[in-house]
Amino acid sequence: MSEVMGAIIDAEALGGLERSCTPSPHDWIRLAPPEEGLERLEAFFEGHAYDPHRHDTYAIGYTLSGVQSFDYRGTKVDSTAGKVIVIHPDEVHNGRSGVETGFRYRMLYIEPFMIRDALGERAGSLPFVRDVVADDLRLLAALRPAFEALDNGLEGLEMDQIVVAIADALLARDPSAAKRSKSAISVKAVERARHFLNENFGRTVASGQLEEITGLDRYSLARHFRQQLGTSPYRYLTMRRLDQAKRSMREGASLADAAFSSGFADQSHMTRQFKQAFGMTPGRWRAVNAGS
Repeated sequence: MSEVMGAIIDAEALGGLERSCTPSPHDWIRLAPPEEGLERLEAFFEGHAYDPHRHDTYAIGYTLSGVQSFDYRGTKVDSTAGKVIVIHPDEVHNGRSGVETGFRYRMLYIEPFMIRDALGERAGSLPFVRDVVADDLRLLAALRPAFEALDNGLEGLEMDQIVVAIADALLARDPSAAKRSKSAISVKAVERARHFLNENFGRTVASGQLEEITGLDRYSLARHFRQQLGTSPYRYLTMRRLDQAKRSMREGASLADAAFSSGFADQSHMTRQFKQAFGMTPGRWRAVNAGS
C-alpha cells in the first residue's frame, strides 16, 4: 500500500520520543495539500494513535478498515469499515486500534465558521451530532469527494460543494440547530473577533481590545463565539498559534524557535498546549509528518 500512496509517512523514526505508549513502526499519515479552513488526511495506526486531546474544528471522517476505537464523552466507541465519525469542536477524545491488525481511516477537519456560513439563516447554532459513530449514507456520500484525489488541492467551487453537502448532512442529524436564533449583529461581531485573532495570534490579546472591536462585552462575545464557532476566543487564539507552530516545524524550525515565533511563552508552554490539541507531543508530530 505505502509504495503507491505518495507522501505516506513511515514512523520507524519515532522510537525514543516521549509518549505514553510506543508507536508502531507501521503507522503512517498521508496529508493533503493545505486548504483554507479545511484539513484532509488518511492514516493507519496499528496500536496507540492519540492521547486525549481536543480540536477547535469538526473532525468528520470514516473508517476504511479495522476497528477505530476511542473514548468520547465518557464512553468507549468503536468504528468499523463504512461507519462515519463526527466529533464536535472542543470535545475531548483519543484514538487507538481495537484489533491487533490496526485501523485505517480518512478524516476531514473543518473549521466551524465554514459550516455556519454554509447553513446561513437555516441554522441558529452549530449542529451537534450525538451519535459520534453511525451508519450515515448521506454524510458518507458528502465526504467521499474530498478524498478522491488526496494528493491534489481542491478548487474553490469544489470545496464549496463539499462544505455545503457536509453542512446539510450535519443539520439533518441535528434539526434542533435550526430552531435557535442568531442575530446579524452577533455574526458580524464574531467575525470581527475571529479575523482579529487570526491576525494577532503572535501577541497577547486583551479582552478590552475585543470589546472595542466587536461592540460586545467580553461575556456576551464569549457566548456568541462558542455558539457560532464551537469554542472560546482564547481557545481559538491558542489553536492559531499551534497552526503557526506546525508550519514552522515543517519548515525546519527547532521546537524552541517554533514556540517563540508562534506567540508562546516558551517551549514547554507550546508542548503542553500542543499535546492537549493534537494528542501527541511536537516531537512525535514532527517525526510522523517528516517529508509530508
